[in-house]
Amino acid sequence: MRILILTQYFPPEVGAAQNRLSHLATSLREAGHTVTVLTALPNYPKGTIYEGYKNRIMLSEIKDGVTIIRTWLYTKQNLQFIARLIHYLSFSVLALFVSVFKVSRQDIVITECPPLFAGIAGWLISKMKKAKFVLNISDLWTDSAVDLGMLKNSTLISVALRVEKFLYQHAHLITGQTQGIVDTIRSRVPKTPVALITNGVDQEFFRRTDDFLVQKSRSGKISSGKFIVGFAGLHGLMQDLETVMEAARLLRGEENISFVLYGDGPKKEKLVRLANEARLQNVTFVPPQPAERMPDIFTSFDAMLVPLKDLPILRGAIPSKMLEAMAAAVPILLLAEGEAKNLIQQAECGIVVPPENPKLLAEAVRELYYNDSLRKRLGQNGRHYAFEHYNRQRINKRFEGLLAKVFQGERIGITEACMHP
Repeated sequence: MRILILTQYFPPEVGAAQNRLSHLATSLREAGHTVTVLTALPNYPKGTIYEGYKNRIMLSEIKDGVTIIRTWLYTKQNLQFIARLIHYLSFSVLALFVSVFKVSRQDIVITECPPLFAGIAGWLISKMKKAKFVLNISDLWTDSAVDLGMLKNSTLISVALRVEKFLYQHAHLITGQTQGIVDTIRSRVPKTPVALITNGVDQEFFRRTDDFLVQKSRSGKISSGKFIVGFAGLHGLMQDLETVMEAARLLRGEENISFVLYGDGPKKEKLVRLANEARLQNVTFVPPQPAERMPDIFTSFDAMLVPLKDLPILRGAIPSKMLEAMAAAVPILLLAEGEAKNLIQQAECGIVVPPENPKLLAEAVRELYYNDSLRKRLGQNGRHYAFEHYNRQRINKRFEGLLAKVFQGERIGITEACMHP
């Protein structure tokens, strides 16, 4: 098959969508398909174009046999609502324009959504290239914007929902990363096949940390002697990192407990200010790190924080970093309800704390700190569960099979669509 992946987010950026789509592109190429990625110049999450990509309108490169076409987009730091819409729209318009000249005829167009404008561009490109339109929904954008208070105008909400439904109805296949996303879409367009394609973990990527894990299991702590409560990911609006700061304040009398936060995002400046104002010597902020360093970073943690805001839309969320921490045999400290909570309880790989409750979070940190056997058991449970149920190679193979059915015009039955990878 000739497959085009349209996405605003792609490596060298780091993130769930970037990792998932990069591995998918490589997997499809290795399976013998011709794969092209149409994406933006890298700029996420800081909102500035990466070094080596600046002052370019368009750039083409080939990596691991995959052709990557990058386009300029409007971006800047601290995008407000209107500027953010322009940011999304500029990529979608330019991607649509570039596809006319730089993208040959395709069999499948896979479009990553959000942003919503990318979905429109993907549908139009699929029409131009006479291709089947496959839509991947990693976040219910309109629902999220409403829950976060970013979208309040009833007319805009109605328009966004109508556009979403139009895209759903015109897709040959929709995929979603969580059961909550899949169930919501199925309720809105029961006639369109909707399949669960979760984020996953690369077993070989994490198996190289095995020696380190053996040393860690013997000593019960990392070499520095500190008990590291780690966070890695976007410091964004959906992450309840203010609760983490308050828990750190409650624990500052525990000299051997340290909070280390890797990443960047719109809330980082505020979080650093909160830590400085409270004189939290037990909190360290670290810039984003390359993806290849993440297994080593995760295995350096004694516990992994997954703090989510208490929002209805997040009850169907499973952060990809949670799966990666499980693969690294790190016990999870989850602040969330819904699907993520169910996963932690089913895998028996962490402690669940009600969202936005710093006192209970501090107590959970203490419980893991003082109980080596519990920490080791939860970590090993998580590793086993992640390798068994979230094997990225197996997930990509299933996705390839669904794409083949779409390409050949075969019907995807509800039973097949409902299968877990």
